[in-house]
This record gives sequence, structure tokens and C-alpha cells, in this order.
Amino acid sequence: MKQHQRVWILAVIWIAVFPLVAGRGGLAGADEPATVEGAYPGLATGVLKSARLTDMEKGMVLQAHQVEIREDFAGKILGQAEPEIRKQLEKNLFLLLEQKAMEMLIRQDALSMGISADQPKEEMLKAYVERLTEGLTVNEAEIKAFYENNKEMVGGMPFDQVRGSIEPFLLEQKKRAVLDDRIEGLGKRTDIRLNRDWVKKHAELARDNPVDKARMSGKPTMVEFGAAGCVPCDMMQPILDKLRKKFPKNLNVVFVHVGENQLLGARFGVRSIPVQVFYDQKGKEVFRHVGFYAEEKVLKQLTEMGVK
Repeated sequence: MKQHQRVWILAVIWIAVFPLVAGRGGLAGADEPATVEGAYPGLATGVLKSARLTDMEKGMVLQAHQVEIREDFAGKILGQAEPEIRKQLEKNLFLLLEQKAMEMLIRQDALSMGISADQPKEEMLKAYVERLTEGLTVNEAEIKAFYENNKEMVGGMPFDQVRGSIEPFLLEQKKRAVLDDRIEGLGKRTDIRLNRDWVKKHAELARDNPVDKARMSGKPTMVEFGAAGCVPCDMMQPILDKLRKKFPKNLNVVFVHVGENQLLGARFGVRSIPVQVFYDQKGKEVFRHVGFYAEEKVLKQLTEMGVK
């Protein structure tokens, strides 16, 4: 696939200004509650968490207000994808559905705020973000606190040399938090109904991956999302090897190369690398860290989780 085609397809799934919240929570039990999050914890990442599972006519996937989405909604994306990424897409159609539902609700929300739809979609989305995050700032104490807690991430460089990079990074994090809350709130306030059988099928497909298999094992899990050639990612590899040897029976240690598993990274809300995510024995996310994570800090976190 040509580079610009790959970027376009991934942009549909993972829009930078509307990042998805990583799925948190445990794993589904035998009884199927009425909502997606209740039935399949961690499957939905935002607007579809509160969607109700109902029986629908064949071919219908989603209904909300006067909007309907049918099974062929992802046909264009799948048709343009090459085999190596098409396989990932086909296993993650729920993620694509949530992306489409999110765009639909954001457009409605933007219109209610008086933002014109008579402009390119990208411009409308930009205006929406600016409206929601207007006035957000980062103070000096927040910048210094981040520096003190993440010296490894910046290579030990002096504060004055990295301050200019930390401030926009923290501001972007704040904007993302505001957007995440807004998007999830839109899902809660909107009566969204999903095809029960379609969700069940695609929940099984989406969970056929190393992260969910580890979470379903009944043991605590540490997942490292990274990539080869990323300096802090490479620095984490010896630590992961030590953990595998130290806790061979009591801890799952999983490495996910986000370059080879883009959709898995998107589904679990990975926006920069490396990221370490810790899950308890029930599969519930209990902690997440961005950047290089020193061995002693990893061990401290595992001790707090009861890993011995």
C-alpha cells in the first residue's frame, strides 16, 4: 500500500484530535447486561460504552435518533486496504463502528454549538476542538512536576532545555482529557442501540489478540506498547526480559509492536510510545505510564498489585 493510502486509512480509525479512551474494566461474565460496557467491558472506548444491545433486523448494526448504520458501513475502507492491514480491520470492525458513531455525534454536537457545517470536515472538527478547549493552560508547577517524574523520558536533559517541549505536550494531554470526557458524555446522553448478535460476533473477533488473551488468563498482566528503533522502547526490553524470568508463573508480560499492530494500539488508546499498561487478575486496567519506566518503579507497581 502506498504511504499516503496507509495514512488515510489509519486517519479514519485514529483521528488525532479525537483520540479514543483506552478500554478499562474487567471482562464479561456469563450473563449479558443491556449495555456494551456491561456485556463486554473494555470493548468500547468512548461513545458506545452506554449503547444498548437489542435485537435488530438482519443487516442493521446501529440506530440512534434518525440515523442508521448498516453492516456495509466499512466497505470502502476494507476495499482500499491491502491484505496485511485488511485482516486487522476485519477483526476490528467494532472499532470502526465506534469511530463512525463518534463522528456522527460530534457533528451533531458541533451544530448545536453553532459551528457551521458548511465547511470542510477537518475545519469543522478543528473549530469544535478549539471551542471545547478554549482557555486551557499549563502552569509552571505542572511542567516542573512532569519533568521531575519523567527525567528518564527526556534523557536527563536540563529542565531549561526541555521545558519548551513539555508545555505543549501537557496542554495536548489536557485537551485530550476534555475531549474524551465530552465524547463519552455524548454517548451516555444519546439513545444508541446496537445489534446484539453483530456485537457478540465482533467482540469475539476483537479479543483475538495477545493483550486480551493475557487479560483473560486469570493472572496479572503488564503490556508494553512500543516499536523497534524507538530509544525508550528499546531501553524497556531488558526490563521486560527480567520480569519474564522473575515472575514466570505469576505475571503475563506482553510486548505489542504498534507499527505491526496499529489497530490494537488504537483500540487500547495508545497515542505515543512507549506505554506500559498494568491489568489485575480480573483483566481490569489499574495503572498506565507513558515513556521509559525504570525497573524499580515497575517492580513497585507490581508489588502494589500483589505480584510476588
